[in-house]
Amino acid sequence: ADLSALAGDTHKFESRYLDGLVGRFPEDKDIYDQRSAICHVEGLSCPILLLQGDEDEIVPPNQAEMMYEAMRSRGLPCVLKIYKGEQHGFRKSENIEDALNSELAFYGRIFGFKANAGQGMDLPELDIANL
Repeated sequence: ADLSALAGDTHKFESRYLDGLVGRFPEDKDIYDQRSAICHVEGLSCPILLLQGDEDEIVPPNQAEMMYEAMRSRGLPCVLKIYKGEQHGFRKSENIEDALNSELAFYGRIFGFKANAGQGMDLPELDIANL
């Protein structure tokens, strides 16, 4: 969401990663702002589902939280689900399954079709802000 904040928040192993992708920080802050989604929320019009691990050190949870709040406050349909014990890539099978089923439930609500998880399973209930 905010590459400038990410440059300061990410763990040491990833700390120089953005230099190669974006530029040196803070010298190239203008480029960071140009490429940060949080600086362009006013241009968004589509619903967004954010799935985030609460132990993610590569993209910390505050990035998803700030994007969710920016979208919600502008009246855009959005959901933020934070998965306990997960990092940047989900590893627990129950969370992977829930994330996939949440995507299906989200698409069903947004596009107006009846989504089914199959095998008699119910899809997660999503609290979609501004919908």
